[in-house]
Amino acid sequence: MEQHTTVVWFRRDLRLHDHAALAAAVKRGNVVPVYIWSPDEEGEVSPGAASRWWLHQSLSQLDQALGRLGSRLIFRSGPIVPTLEKLCSEVNADGLVWHRMYEVSAIRHDEAVRARLGKRISYIESFPGYLMVEPSTLLNQSGRPYQVFPPFWKRCVQGLALKQPISCPRALDSPKVWPKSDTLSEWGLQPPIPWTQGIAARWTPGEKAARILMSRFVKKRVLQYGTQRNRPDCDGTSELSPSLHFGEISPGQIWDALRRFAERESIAAPVWKGWQFVAELGWREFAGYLLHHFPHTPTEPLRPEFERYPWDSTKEHLSAWQRGQTGYPIVDAGMRQLWTTGWMHNRVRMIVASFLVKHLRIPWQEGADWFWDTLVDADLANNTLGWQWTTGCGADASPYFRIFNPMTQGEKFDPHGGYVRRWVPELAHLPDKYLNRPWEAPPKILTQAKVRLGVDYPNPVVDHGVARQCALDGYAEMRAGR
Repeated sequence: MEQHTTVVWFRRDLRLHDHAALAAAVKRGNVVPVYIWSPDEEGEVSPGAASRWWLHQSLSQLDQALGRLGSRLIFRSGPIVPTLEKLCSEVNADGLVWHRMYEVSAIRHDEAVRARLGKRISYIESFPGYLMVEPSTLLNQSGRPYQVFPPFWKRCVQGLALKQPISCPRALDSPKVWPKSDTLSEWGLQPPIPWTQGIAARWTPGEKAARILMSRFVKKRVLQYGTQRNRPDCDGTSELSPSLHFGEISPGQIWDALRRFAERESIAAPVWKGWQFVAELGWREFAGYLLHHFPHTPTEPLRPEFERYPWDSTKEHLSAWQRGQTGYPIVDAGMRQLWTTGWMHNRVRMIVASFLVKHLRIPWQEGADWFWDTLVDADLANNTLGWQWTTGCGADASPYFRIFNPMTQGEKFDPHGGYVRRWVPELAHLPDKYLNRPWEAPPKILTQAKVRLGVDYPNPVVDHGVARQCALDGYAEMRAGR
């Protein structure tokens, strides 16, 4: 039987389970896994510092996992197409496989690879894997992309028939001589700053950790997710977002785990498919779908009238927000959690985003850039959707005139103050009544709590009522310009 050699091009699919491209390569013969580092490639958005840290750890874990199967991961850097072409030539590959991604730049790379290597390589194939639904296959009744989530997700669920996840190979056939490889450390993915110590203490990247996290969530948290997901003081979320972004686990694996759990608990399909967590998987699909159809949205609003909004770019306000020094405890707690751990609870993400664009009236792109650099789960599609949703300028967006009150948000979703007291310890001894509004506390209470406003903790950078009215005035000015 003829022995083929297939290059498996890993992208955001850093796993061995449920990997269709790898499974196809295994069936053909020798397998040469490769990851290409190309941050300067035209059209690519270079990962932020936190994402680079996670990528380094995840690639290291993948390389070790491949080693246990008798293989290894080849590290190459440079432009994608010529780098793949050179590697395929070195190992005399007659096959090349990979998983599809859906940004314009990724699609362009796929087309270029096929055009350049298709004449000399007999087997070239790409597979779905990052999303459960191919964005190009789904349009509304008018033949246009969906811009409202409920009908989009309803259509997805109706047509979603996922196959059982593919098992991890037991072993991999390897070439007699391995090609040269960079070392992972040469890429300098781990930023030499103390900030990464907090991230390292909080997270364990890699496929093994992702599978453990998924199993724990499905068994212990999923049934309470609907009531606990908005409580940053509770462990109520899956915390799978970074693993999903880097493909350490696939959405299909999570879907299958939910299905099997529901069967064991005798929960009917219509019930579990209506769970809030399933809808959150749907929002991830929607984000990828929107970025595919509206590739300009990472930097430009989907609703063009927002180009006329009278933003305020006060640098001092932006810096206070980034450092968690706004004087609004729930906002500051979220920003400090982000800086320390590379992650922020989703409810708090909405609160801090609303505060930036509607209290400080700083352009949403500034917030998106900060999240991109500091989040371990920074995903271009999700980041764009979240910021445009909060601003009111995107698909199925929150109305611009919906302005979160940071005091009541803190009191509602952190009712006992556990979250604020953890991340803003200088306020730890304030009574619950004043924890989210320390400027209203009587001097005696502040003294007892050892809080000196303006010294130990800042006064509010803006007045909530005044800021809210300024935001609404700006919205009215924007609408009047039509």
